Amino acid sequence: MKTILLRHCIIISLICFSAPSFAQLTTSKNKVAREERRDNIESMKIAFLTKKLDLTPEEAQQFWPVYNQYTDKLQELRKKHRLENKDAKHNFDIMTDKEVEQTVDNEMAFRQKEIDIQKDYHSKFKAVLPIKKVAKLYQAEEQFKRVLLDKLKRDQPPVRENN
Repeated sequence: MKTILLRHCIIISLICFSAPSFAQLTTSKNKVAREERRDNIESMKIAFLTKKLDLTPEEAQQFWPVYNQYTDKLQELRKKHRLENKDAKHNFDIMTDKEVEQTVDNEMAFRQKEIDIQKDYHSKFKAVLPIKKVAKLYQAEEQFKRVLLDKLKRDQPPVRENN
């Protein structure tokens, strides 16, 4: 009886101690998969923009470093915004009016910072590209978003509604 009890204790201990390791492994696999997906999207975007803008080698050499800085700044801002608003999204119904007001004010400030970055880089884009290609850039970015959303919709299994 003691042997059986001891075996059960050992098995339960092994399960309890290995579960967090398994969870970490699963989490790191998900993180790697997300990073790979992000890298694939980034590669698709570069190819898409390169084709749409039809950059000369000289233009490409000047444009890509500026564009990479631009996207890095926007990504950094958006990541910070997501982290700051993570709780508000889930707790909106239990927040006080003052907290909701602060969340909305933060959203407006975020949007303004995003526009400020876009305006700053607009002048930098004009310094390295002809204005028609700058206009094509903005169009191509919007087109890429639509193409990417369409692809994501096609790749997702249909959502079944429970009635």
